[in-house]
Amino acid sequence: MNHKIINLLGLAQRAGKLTSGDFIVEKSIKKRDAKLVFLAIDTASNNEKKYKELTTACGVPVIQVLTKKQLGQAIGKEMRVVVAVEDDGFARAMQRELTIED
Repeated sequence: MNHKIINLLGLAQRAGKLTSGDFIVEKSIKKRDAKLVFLAIDTASNNEKKYKELTTACGVPVIQVLTKKQLGQAIGKEMRVVVAVEDDGFARAMQRELTIED
């Protein structure tokens, strides 16, 4: 688990640059507001398929690195299956951290 990613998710949430929850994230992806999508690694296979197809169709990168509980805790909410980052700067910083971790 990358603590920098969790910290960045928390900062983005406080800055109002995140959306979470099924309907609102789907809308954000379709409107092309989402710059990066985090999908929980323990999500149901039908949700995983749905979001991977949607993000691919809309050209939005999707990352699976945290559990539903970890995603929720990172943004100060209950468990979350999906979170969309709607800011280019935060999205780039998170992708950079994930590249460094690999």
